[in-house]
Amino acid sequence: MASIDDAERTDAPRSRSRLRGGLVTVGTVTALLAAMGLTVLGLGAADNAVANYDASSWLWSAVRSELARVNGVTARVDTRTEVPGARRHPMQVAQTDRLLILRDLQTGQISSLDLATLQLTATTPTTPGLGVSVALHEDAAFVVDAVQGIVRQLDPRSLSPVGEPVRYPPGITGGTFDGEGRLWIAVPSEGTVSAVTAAKLPSAPASAAAPAGGGLSPERVETYDVADASHELVISTLDDGVAVLDRTAARLVRVQRGEVRPTPLTLPGRAAMPTRTSGPRVPVTVPAERRVLVVGDTGEERAFTVPGSGDRLSPAVAWADRFYCADEATGTIYSFDAGGQLVDTIKGRANGPLEMEVRENHLFINSPDSATARVVDDKHQVREVDKYANDVLGGDPPPAPPPPPPPKKPRVGKPSAPRSVTAAAGNAQARVSWRPAAANGAEITKYVVQGADQRLEVGANQRSVEVKGLTNGETYRFAVHAVNAKGDGPARSSNPVTPTAAVPDPPASVTAQERPDGTVVVKWPAANGQGNKIAKYAVTATSAGTNAPAGESTKTELVVPAGELEFGTQYAFTVVAVNDKGAGSAASPVSNTVVPFAAPGRPLDLQAGTVADQPGAVTVQWSPAEANGRPVTKYQVDVGGRTSEVTETRTTVTGLGNGQNVTVKVKAVNEAGPGPEATATARTVAAPQVTVTGSSATATSATVTFTVDAGGGRATCSLSTSGEPAKAGACSSITMTGLTPGTSYSFTVTASNAAGKGTATKAQPTDALYGVATCRNGASGPESTYCDRDVSGRNGNEIFSVTRQDNDKQVGWAKPGTRLKAYCKKSGEEVYAYIYNNDKRSTWWVQVEYSGKNYIPWAWLNLEGGDNINVLPTC
Repeated sequence: MASIDDAERTDAPRSRSRLRGGLVTVGTVTALLAAMGLTVLGLGAADNAVANYDASSWLWSAVRSELARVNGVTARVDTRTEVPGARRHPMQVAQTDRLLILRDLQTGQISSLDLATLQLTATTPTTPGLGVSVALHEDAAFVVDAVQGIVRQLDPRSLSPVGEPVRYPPGITGGTFDGEGRLWIAVPSEGTVSAVTAAKLPSAPASAAAPAGGGLSPERVETYDVADASHELVISTLDDGVAVLDRTAARLVRVQRGEVRPTPLTLPGRAAMPTRTSGPRVPVTVPAERRVLVVGDTGEERAFTVPGSGDRLSPAVAWADRFYCADEATGTIYSFDAGGQLVDTIKGRANGPLEMEVRENHLFINSPDSATARVVDDKHQVREVDKYANDVLGGDPPPAPPPPPPPKKPRVGKPSAPRSVTAAAGNAQARVSWRPAAANGAEITKYVVQGADQRLEVGANQRSVEVKGLTNGETYRFAVHAVNAKGDGPARSSNPVTPTAAVPDPPASVTAQERPDGTVVVKWPAANGQGNKIAKYAVTATSAGTNAPAGESTKTELVVPAGELEFGTQYAFTVVAVNDKGAGSAASPVSNTVVPFAAPGRPLDLQAGTVADQPGAVTVQWSPAEANGRPVTKYQVDVGGRTSEVTETRTTVTGLGNGQNVTVKVKAVNEAGPGPEATATARTVAAPQVTVTGSSATATSATVTFTVDAGGGRATCSLSTSGEPAKAGACSSITMTGLTPGTSYSFTVTASNAAGKGTATKAQPTDALYGVATCRNGASGPESTYCDRDVSGRNGNEIFSVTRQDNDKQVGWAKPGTRLKAYCKKSGEEVYAYIYNNDKRSTWWVQVEYSGKNYIPWAWLNLEGGDNINVLPTC
């Protein structure tokens, strides 16, 4: 976490370690960041992880049960990932560049997220509520049991303990790292505060079965008396040290560099502090009075009042020479300058807790219960973030169309009258046939045939019946009605018929054939009318348990229309010949059995999508089509004009163009041919597109930040520049080291996926390197003998136009402590500064800015940033 001083400094490299800090959680979860699991990313694997590097932070959304990674530079979400089973739960989040740990307060479940795969890699149960916290810094991880007073280091590669725990009396508080990597713990029962440092991790991950204390252990390295025993203590770690609020004695105690400095406070009520404070001024908030006291590093106190009413203020957070205080009752963030003047009001919604975290040179303000977050940069520009953005990795798919409205419940009533009731007379009998009645919402249970003083009941699937015992020469009419659960429907009467012995012969045989168009053709030879003309033929279809009229024909064949008979069901047929007197023959012999069929139905649930790791390809899948009486033998697939045939219900089609929108068509095929097509659209993976969002540099390194549209694929990213090996890294920010100071570079960001590469360039010079002319007292006399220009003889810090100590080539003299801009190094006369510069000896000379570009021995110059001559190019 950067201090205010770090944020304002532009001529010095930024320390990444100082930018990593703990979460400042506001509201009900401010007391402790409870956690007990760590990511299983191996140490040193961060370069391969899709991790929250520069200016990024993971924010929780309780409504969606998901995390969103927010890029502080663009104020946009670039990744979303769901956490199963945590919807509407408050969640504690702790994070560093390589570790992301969650604790569900309602269940106590601890989860660790692998930032390379965005998968939960480890879970551990804990008791719900507060009392256990996790502290993270770089690769060091600690679990702090505040109730038991136990501080235990964990190996983040295996979640196993490292050595023996550090033990305190029960009821400790704190457990947060300062900017120097020390974990601070307050012991109220003793009135002390102490620092713990991490043990070096073993080369291999610790085993859960290994005995504790089998190697190095964390150590308690510093302990200080800060209050009387049993005082109530609250701590806030600093960039270097810790601030302790003694609520009982109303004073703030700073512990820095071994010095304990108490400052009495004017506290009108119970006060609070954030768990981490950036910069030299510590804000102390009194929520009940809506006042904030700001205590400087020399003990000065300044107070200001927060607008509004109520006591739901979070502890004020210091950021870039301002103070931000959240009112959870209204969702408003108030911003104050260093003098306590209100300079900005950030409006929000009053819908739950607010969380503020200073991270990677930005302040992140999160509302876990809403879709909105905010990012504040070090210039105090506020930008709103949509945490539910969908055009990102893990975004929501397009919404499904609304389901069709439920069909109106049919009105239930008695059945209708049967259709087409016909009768054909025979010898002392008559055949009565009819078409189905409408059920009207209640299934038909039977049909009733009445006539000739008879009442015949037949099944609902029997729509043809012979009425026997009739008198030849007498005319009859028959009525048929249907019955359902609601009762008897209306009757429909047949044509009148007169039984007679003069009936025609039936057809001698009947044949049937099913056809690919779904129809069935039934044929028979002409019947003998026995002296009367055959007027028509009546055809009856018989299936398992069913007899029903299939139709009538004046010819010796009948084509049963497609759909009249059920596809895939066996049928046979009989034919009755009817003469012009209305007399009908007996039924013909039964035909052969046929199974009606037609082309298959449309494939169901067709889905087409991008193949992320294959160029010019889409994946297609669907549910089987209705077979319609014959097995589906294959599917015809057309994707963007490329056709193929498959027997499964899925396929991958290749050979398409990259980034191509294609129409997908699928047909099922059976014996009848192809059925109707189902359609969908898909897009092949496109080459990535890179957008550079910023860059920064130190003297020997440069960082380029960027966003990548992966084109539907999985992108890998690298950074390159002329003369240096390419550096792979996360597709958000990459840092290249080993560069030459004061040099203009053109960097190329390359994103690659299966479809190709996308590039973007960014010009970024490295910072110039400076050195300090140095001449110290030696063993042979005081400094003035060797470092004073006015003393005769050759003195230290002389500057020459050549790389040797020629008096006539001397161009001047640099007073000790003079800061000189360095350009490059050049070999020359060896200079042994045994009395000038702590026995420094070298043949290297440094070209510096002094009356133009001239040379000073490296022995007389201490380069800033470690005095490493190898960072300079050779002249």
